[in-house]
Amino acid sequence: MDAFLLQASIYLGAAVIAVPLAARLGLGSVLGYLLAGIAIGFIPVIGSGTEDLQHFAEFGVVMMLFLIGLELEPRALWNMRDRLIGLGGLQVVVTTAAIMGGAMLLDLGWSAALAVGLIFALSSTAIVLQTLSEKGLMQTSGGRSTFSVLLTQDIAVIPMLALLPLLAARTSRVELSEDGSMHLVTEAHDDAHAALSLVEGLPGWGVTLVTLGAVAAVILTGIYLTRPVFRYIHHARLREMYTALALLMVVGVAVLMGMVGLSPALGTFLAGVVLANSEFRHELESDLAPFKGLLLGLFFITVGAGINFGLLLDAPLQILGLTLAVMVIKGAVLYALALLFKLRGKDRWLFTLGLAQAGEFGFVLVSFSLQQNVLGAQLSEWLLLIIALSMLITPLLFILFDALSHRLEAPESREADEIDEQGTVIVAGVGRFGQVVNRLVQGAGFATVILDNNLETVQTMRRFGFRGYFGDPTRPEILHAAGIEDARVLVVALDDRKAATKLVSYARRIRPDIHIVARAYDRVHVYELYQAGANDIVREMFDSSLRAGRYVLENLGLSEYEASEAEMTHYHHDRASVRELADLWKPGVPTKDNPEYVARARELSKELETYFASRSETGSTEPKPEANKDQGFRSKSRN
Repeated sequence: MDAFLLQASIYLGAAVIAVPLAARLGLGSVLGYLLAGIAIGFIPVIGSGTEDLQHFAEFGVVMMLFLIGLELEPRALWNMRDRLIGLGGLQVVVTTAAIMGGAMLLDLGWSAALAVGLIFALSSTAIVLQTLSEKGLMQTSGGRSTFSVLLTQDIAVIPMLALLPLLAARTSRVELSEDGSMHLVTEAHDDAHAALSLVEGLPGWGVTLVTLGAVAAVILTGIYLTRPVFRYIHHARLREMYTALALLMVVGVAVLMGMVGLSPALGTFLAGVVLANSEFRHELESDLAPFKGLLLGLFFITVGAGINFGLLLDAPLQILGLTLAVMVIKGAVLYALALLFKLRGKDRWLFTLGLAQAGEFGFVLVSFSLQQNVLGAQLSEWLLLIIALSMLITPLLFILFDALSHRLEAPESREADEIDEQGTVIVAGVGRFGQVVNRLVQGAGFATVILDNNLETVQTMRRFGFRGYFGDPTRPEILHAAGIEDARVLVVALDDRKAATKLVSYARRIRPDIHIVARAYDRVHVYELYQAGANDIVREMFDSSLRAGRYVLENLGLSEYEASEAEMTHYHHDRASVRELADLWKPGVPTKDNPEYVARARELSKELETYFASRSETGSTEPKPEANKDQGFRSKSRN
């Protein structure tokens, strides 16, 4: 027990050090866990004897599949069926077949080759989704297609886990000889669960009935028994009882599935799907997520510690060659699917390069295949090393994508519309923000010209009776066609902050007299738009946040008048503060590294706190005179 606790402490300490460092470097948490494990593996005293901890950590995989099942609502899956079955399904099947064929050329039997194909058909959900989110690529066509494939792969893990034991029953174990060639070793399959089996000694039909009965019990329990059990637990009013119940559900289902000869992961996934529409879904997720993350992290550490890098030193060309071969095969399949599903330009390369690596589920399948005697220990070590190397190469692939994206602009799906009308107001960008502005202006009787470079958005507007034009508002010819020479007001509501600043700068240069109203993403964007020449700048969340704050004050006992006065005082003070700080802001210098800016910002914040404190002491509702000086964001030359 002491040795186990010592080893667990070392692993947890390595995770605490390595994972935040990897996340800061943009490598992702999975690579952080793997690197921590790799470092541990190079210390013989610590790296040896990880099997007991790995068996404990493997329970994180079971929890992960339960939580995946909770997230897969049948209605959401049905709405995504085209991408999931078409794009995602083809990726899994074609990649499996291609890599299986390559493995058979290396003298693997078809069953072992199929297992290898299944393992390498998967990509890293953790690395790819985190990178897409960090780079703001999730809502692009390539990002959405990538997410669909990753979701399909996550679902495909379940039938893969069910299929692998069948392969073990029909094949000898595949091993590597000292010269690097592969050969078969005949070995009987070991039923590890025999001691706790409910089906041992039963005839075939009896095994089938017991297995179906166990599955039915899981489904019926999830539908009919979960609600009264949660009510019973609720009466105890002890938070830890919810956690205990969540763990009991996962452990109980896993044990039951193991006793009837099914994969525990398969059973917990089924239980998760049954509870996906339950009102207790979010409670279960919040209770189990910390355990899942910790145990899964430990699992990846033990995998990293178990990787034999001596193989890389013994056969560097073979290992690196196989790693690159796997990534090239996957990349070729992905590129062909991108062409088939009409992804263009940067989206095509994002889809291809983003999914070309092997994934964390590959570690799970390799471990499971080894337990089921589908693959031998030596071949498993090769596969684990190839998976780890491909994941370590992934950040380089995204760097390559960034380099390509600067040189390769995705062509528009169609030419920009011919603009045949002009209006008093030009609205550039009609997302959630621009739509409200446009409706208000049109409702007041003024003509607007709507521009947006998102074809789907423009087509949706037209279905609701609003006329808009497809085209990039930052292109001079589009802006001139919309009547920038005669328009009185330009509304800049583009989602891309750089494009918004570029448009404001160009419009101010060709029309010094036009009034520009611009949406800002945050305070720094306010400064950029101010220097570019915008007249009125609206932070997208500022006004709604003030309104929410006013509601809070009203519910804390202030009258509507007092809350409104506090809201308006903060509003005017903030606008005046931002106008003053705009003159201290330096482009390209983070605000925290600008001492004059930081000092003045602290003084202004202290002034507001002092003012509110004085009002609280005197009970005055008189607004502060200085705070009512609304300086706005207008350029000094146009005041």
